[in-house]
Amino acid sequence: MRGLVVLVTLACFATAQHQTLIDYLERRLLAIEDRISLWHEQTARYASELRELKQQMVSQLENLDKEKETLRMNLDGVGTRVDRVERELDYLETQNGAQPCVDVDDKLIEQQVTLVEEKQKAKYSKLSDCSDMISSIKAMKILKRVGGPKGTWTKDTSSGSGKIYIFNGTDEDTIHEFASVQDFSRSLGMSLSKNLKLPSAWRGTGHVVLNNHAYYVNQAEEIMVVKYDIKNSSVTDAAVFPVQDHVPPYGLTPETVVDLAVDEEGLWVIYASQQNERYISLAKMDANSLDNEQMWDTNCPRENAEGAFVICGTLYVVYNTNQPGRSRIQCVFDVNDMVTNEEAPLVYFPKRYGAHSSLKYNPQEQLLYAWDDGYQILYKLIMKKKLEI
Repeated sequence: MRGLVVLVTLACFATAQHQTLIDYLERRLLAIEDRISLWHEQTARYASELRELKQQMVSQLENLDKEKETLRMNLDGVGTRVDRVERELDYLETQNGAQPCVDVDDKLIEQQVTLVEEKQKAKYSKLSDCSDMISSIKAMKILKRVGGPKGTWTKDTSSGSGKIYIFNGTDEDTIHEFASVQDFSRSLGMSLSKNLKLPSAWRGTGHVVLNNHAYYVNQAEEIMVVKYDIKNSSVTDAAVFPVQDHVPPYGLTPETVVDLAVDEEGLWVIYASQQNERYISLAKMDANSLDNEQMWDTNCPRENAEGAFVICGTLYVVYNTNQPGRSRIQCVFDVNDMVTNEEAPLVYFPKRYGAHSSLKYNPQEQLLYAWDDGYQILYKLIMKKKLEI
C-alpha cells in the first residue's frame, strides 16, 4: 500500500514538472514571437525610410540636372555677352585710338568728326522689300475687357503662330498665354490661359513676342532688354540698352521706359534721352544677338504722345487730340527718307474709352493690337505703297 502511494506521489511530481516546462516554453515562444513581430515592424519602417530617401535623392538629382542645364545656358549667355563686349571694345578702340603725344591739327579733327556724322547718317539697309504705309484705319473691334487699365496684348508675330500673349500691368512677372484669339475671346478672365512665370518683372508696356520668344524690358540700375525662350522657359539673352539719362518716350505713358516694336524688318526700340529730351528716338536691334544696328533721332515730339509703332521701317507716333477718346497719327519718321510728315496722310483713330497704353503691330495680319483702359482692341489697317504718295 505504501509503495502505491509513493508511485502516485512521483507521478504527480512528474506531471507538475512537465506542466512547468510547458509553461516556460510557451512564455519563451511568446517572447520570440513578440521579438519577431518587432523585427518585422522595424524592417518595414526601415524599408519605407529607404524608399523615401531614394525618392528624395531622385528628386534632388533631377533638380541638380535642371540647375546644371540652367547654369550651362546662363554661362552660354555670359559668353555671348562677353563676346559682344569684346567686339564693342574693339570697335571703340578702332574709333578712339590712343591719344598722340603731339598736337593734332584742327582740320584733321574736323575731318574725323565729319566721318563719324556721315556714318551715323548712313542709309539704313533694308532686310525686306516692304514699302507699305498706312492709308487709313478701316475698322475697330473691341474684343473684350480683362486686366487693369494699362497693359499689353499681342500675338506672336512669327509666321503661322496663333497664340495670344497678355502682359497685364506695368510691373509684373507672369505672362498669360492663350492658344488662339478665339480662346481669349471666350475665356472668363484668364481662366483658359497658360501662365508663364518670368525670372524678373517687366517694366512698362513695351513688350513683344517674336518667333516663340518674349522680348521684355526690365529696369534695375540700367535698362535691360531680356529675350525669354517661351518653349524652354529660360532666358536666352539679355543686353543693356546703351542710353544714358533716359526719359520715357511718351509723355502720356510715363511707365514705359522704352518701347519695343516688330515690323517686316524685325525688332525696333523706341526710346528717348535727355540729350534730345523733346523728341523721340528710334533704334534697330538685332533680334538674335540684341545688338544695336543703327540709331536715329526723329523730329517727333514726346509731349502729348501716347504710343507708337513701326511698319516697313516707318515710325508712326500717336497723339491725344485733347478730345475724349480721340487720337491721331500726326508724326511720321521713315528711316529710308521715303515719307515725310507733309506727305503722310492724317490718320484718326475711332472714338474709344480713354488713351492707348500700348500699340503693337502684327505684320502678318496688318492688324494693330491696342490696350485702352483695360479694353483689348483690334484695328484693321488699310495700306498703300510709299511710292504712290
